[in-house]
Amino acid sequence: MSISKELYPSQDDLLYEEELLRNPFSLKLWWRYLVARADAPFRKRAVIYERALKALPGSYKLWHAYLRERLELVRNLPINHSQYQTLNNTFERALVTMHKMPRIWIMYLVSLTEQKLVTRTRRTFDRSLCALPVTQHDRIWEPYLVFVSQRGIPIETSLRVYRRYLKYDPSHIEDLLEFLLNSELWQEAAERLAGVLNDDRFYSIKGKTKHRLWLELCDLLTQHATEISGLNVDAIIRGGIKKFTDEVGRLWTSLADYYIRRKLVEKARDIFEEGMTTVVTVRDFSVIFDAYSQFEESMLALKMEEMSDSEVKDEGSNGEVGAEEDVDEEDDRLNVAKLEKKLREFWLNDDKDVDLRLARLEHLMDRRPELANSVLLRQNPHNVEQWHRRVKLFEGNPTKQILTYTEAVRTIDPMKAVGKPHTLWVAFAKLYENHKDIANSRVIFDKAVQVNYKTVDHLASVWCEWAEMELRHRNFKGALELMRRATAEPTVEVKRRVAADGNEPVQIKLHKSIRLWLLYVDLEESLGSLESTRAVYEKILDLRIATPQIIINYAVLLEDHKYFEDAFKVYERGVKIFKYPHVKDIWVTYLSKFVKRYGKSKLERARELFEHAVEEAPADSVKPLYLQYAKLEEDYGLAKRAMRVYDQATKAVPANEKLSMYEIYIARAAEIFGVPRTREIYEQAIESGLPDKDVKVMCLKYAELEKSLGEIDRARALYKHSSQFADPRSDPEFWNKWHEFEVQHGNEDTFREMLRVKRSVSASYSQTHFILPEYLMQKDQMQTLEEAKDVLKQAGVADDEMAALERQLVPPENDIKKEQSRVVGFVSAGVVESNGQKVTANNEDIELPEGSDSEEDEKIEIAQKDVPDAVFGGLIRKRDEGDEAEDDSAAKNKDSDGPLGALERIKRRKQAS
Repeated sequence: MSISKELYPSQDDLLYEEELLRNPFSLKLWWRYLVARADAPFRKRAVIYERALKALPGSYKLWHAYLRERLELVRNLPINHSQYQTLNNTFERALVTMHKMPRIWIMYLVSLTEQKLVTRTRRTFDRSLCALPVTQHDRIWEPYLVFVSQRGIPIETSLRVYRRYLKYDPSHIEDLLEFLLNSELWQEAAERLAGVLNDDRFYSIKGKTKHRLWLELCDLLTQHATEISGLNVDAIIRGGIKKFTDEVGRLWTSLADYYIRRKLVEKARDIFEEGMTTVVTVRDFSVIFDAYSQFEESMLALKMEEMSDSEVKDEGSNGEVGAEEDVDEEDDRLNVAKLEKKLREFWLNDDKDVDLRLARLEHLMDRRPELANSVLLRQNPHNVEQWHRRVKLFEGNPTKQILTYTEAVRTIDPMKAVGKPHTLWVAFAKLYENHKDIANSRVIFDKAVQVNYKTVDHLASVWCEWAEMELRHRNFKGALELMRRATAEPTVEVKRRVAADGNEPVQIKLHKSIRLWLLYVDLEESLGSLESTRAVYEKILDLRIATPQIIINYAVLLEDHKYFEDAFKVYERGVKIFKYPHVKDIWVTYLSKFVKRYGKSKLERARELFEHAVEEAPADSVKPLYLQYAKLEEDYGLAKRAMRVYDQATKAVPANEKLSMYEIYIARAAEIFGVPRTREIYEQAIESGLPDKDVKVMCLKYAELEKSLGEIDRARALYKHSSQFADPRSDPEFWNKWHEFEVQHGNEDTFREMLRVKRSVSASYSQTHFILPEYLMQKDQMQTLEEAKDVLKQAGVADDEMAALERQLVPPENDIKKEQSRVVGFVSAGVVESNGQKVTANNEDIELPEGSDSEEDEKIEIAQKDVPDAVFGGLIRKRDEGDEAEDDSAAKNKDSDGPLGALERIKRRKQAS
C-alpha cells in the first residue's frame, strides 16, 4: 500500500525530525512537534501521534490528546461510519497500557453509549469495573446507570445492573425503586419499599420521610392489588394507621380500595365501617365517609347499568327461546347446563339487588349524624353536651335513648367531665317521667344522688329536680321527706370515716347547700306549719349559710303571722351577721318596717336604730338612710332635729352626692322654716369644699333666691364670687345669665364691672400672650389701652412689639365718640358730658314740686306688694289658722282710738278730704 506524499515530513519538519532522531523517547520533543503542526490535516497528525505512541506507549498525555482528536473527528459523522470502528480500536489499543486511567474508560464508555452498542457497552462497563480499583468505581457507576436507564435496554439487564449497584452503595435504593416503578415492576417495587420501611437505619438521600414512603407503599399496594402478592397488605396498612395518626382517614380508604380492587366488596364495606368507628377526628371521618358513600353510589350505578344491558339482551332472546320451549320442556330435567342456569336465577342468587343497594346507601346517609357524634365522643368521652346531642338524634326511639343515657352515665367521669354531668342523670329520669314510669324515674334519681360529683351544686341540683318531680305528681310528703334527707347533716362517725379515707365526697358538704335550703324552706312555707318553717330558718342561721334575702324573707314571714317583735329580732340578727354592702337592704327594710309599725310611739328606739345604721354605713351607702331618718323626724319628731339630720348627711355623703344632698336640705328648710333660713345653708354649702362645678351651681341657685327676695346687691356679689369657676370660653351659659341679670337690674358701672371680671377670669384660664389679641379685638370685651399694655408687659412682650400692638388697638375717634354716646338698656348712675355740659345721667330722678312739704296737698298712692308665702315657710299655716280668730277682734277694735300706723293715717286723711 503506497503512502501519500503529504504524509511524509516536509522541509519544515526536518528540524523536528532531526531532534527526534537524536532523542526519540523525549515526550517534550514529540509534543512540540504536534503543537507546531496543529494546523496540519488530521491524517498527518495521526501519523505523528502513532509514531510518538509507538516510542512512548505509556504516555497518558499523548493518548488523551489523540483520543480527544479522534472523538472530535467523529462528532458530526453518522453512527454507522467507519471512523467509529477506528475510534473504538484506538480506545482498545490505549487501554492496553491505560487500563488504570478512569478518564480513558469514561471517554470510551460514553462514546459506546452514544453508538448504541448495547452488548459491547455493557461488557466494556464490566471490564472497567474489573480493571479499576473500588475507590474509583463511583465514577463508572454514574454513566453506567445512565446507560441502563435508556430506552431499548432490556429490563432484565437494567435490573441486574441496579442490583449490582446496590451491593456497591445500598443508600441509592431509591434509584432502584424509581426504576422499578417506571418499569412497572410492582411486585419487586413493593417488596423493596417494604424492606426500606422496616430498616430503622435507612436514611433517604432524596429527603423523603418515612411518612411519605408509607403513603407511597400504601398507594402502590392498593392501586396494583391484583399484581402484588406475598405481602400482608392489611397488616402493613394497619401498621401505618397506628404509626401515622395524621393520615388515618387516607390509610383507611387505601385499605378499603385494596379490597375493592381485589373484588372483595363486603370486606371493603367492613373496612369502611371499622374506619368510621375508630377515627377520632372529624376530618378523617369526612374522608372515610365520602369515600364510602361514593363507593356505594358507584356500586348502585354499576348494577343499574348491568340490569339495563341484561334487559335488552333478554328481549332479543325471548322470541327464540319461546319457540323451542315447548319442544325441549321434557328434556330440561336431563340438561345439566339449564339446571345450573335455573339455580343461578334462584332468589337467593338474585343479582338484581338494586333495592338492597339503594337501601344500604340511604341507611348510610341517615347514619351520618350519629357517626359524626361518635367521632366527637371518641375525642372526649366526658363531653356532656355531645351526649345530649346524641340522645337528641334518637328522638322518637325511647329504647335507643335509654341505651344512650345508660352508656353516657357509665362512661363519664364527673371529675373529668366537660359540662355538667348531673344534667344527664336528670334528663334520664325525665325520660322515664315523660313516659309515665315514675318508679324507674325514682330509681334513676336515687342512683344519681349517690354519684361523687365535682361540685356540691351539681348534687344539690339533682335533689332539687327530684323534689320538683315529686311535686309535679302531687307527692308533697315525699318532696318534704326528700328535702329532709338532703339537708340532714352527716353523723360524726361518717365524718370520721371519710376523713380517714382522705377522699371527701360532695355528699358530706351537701347539708350546707343554700340551694337545697331555699327549696326546703319554700316547701315548708307552702306545705308545712309556721313552727316547722321557723325551725328550717333557724337551722339555716345556725349553719351560717343565710343570705340577706333569707333574713328578709324570714322576717316577712313572721310579720305576716303578726310576730312583729320576733321579726325585728331577725332583722337585728341580720345586721349583726352581715357587713356592707350586703346588709344595706336589711337596714332599709328593717327601718322602714319599724317606722311604719310604731311611728311616734317608739321614737327614741327608732332614733337609736337610725344612729346605729348611719354609723355603720359607708359614705356611698349612707344617703338613703339619712333621708329615712330625716323623714322620721319630720313626720314624728322635731323640725330642728330633722334639720340637724340633713346637716349631718351633707357632711357624711361622698363629694359626688353633696350637691344633691344640699339641694334636698335647702328644699326641706325652705318648706319648713321659710326661704330666709336657707341663706345660711347656701353659705355653708359654698364653703363646705364642694367641687368647683357644684359651687358654681349652688351660687347660681343662691343668686336666684336673693334676686327673688329683692336683694340685688347680694345676688350680684354671688355672681361675682361664682365667676371664678366659669371659663367664658367653655361656660357661656353662666355669663349669659349674669349679662341678663345686669341688663335687668344693673347700671353702666355694674355692667363694666361684669366685663372686667369676665376678662380677668378669661386671662386666668388661659395663657395671656396667646389669648390676649382675641379678646382685645372683641367689642364687648374692650379694655383700656393702659390695661392692655400692662398685660402685654407682664406677658414679656418687647416695647417695639407693644408699640405696634398699641397702634392696632387704638380705636378711631368716631368709634370713641359713638362708644361714649352709646346708651345701654339700663340707667347710668354717673354723670356724662353732652356738648361740653354736664348732664345728670339718671333721667328718672324724682323732681318734687314746690310746697311739697304740706301733707294735706300731697295725694300719693303707695303701691303695696304682698310678701311671698315662701318667706314664712311653715309659719304661714299657723297664721292662716289664727286669721279667723283675729278677724272678730280686729272688727271690734276698728273704731278704737288706739295708735295708728302711717298707712292707716294717710287712708283716713284721704277719706276725710
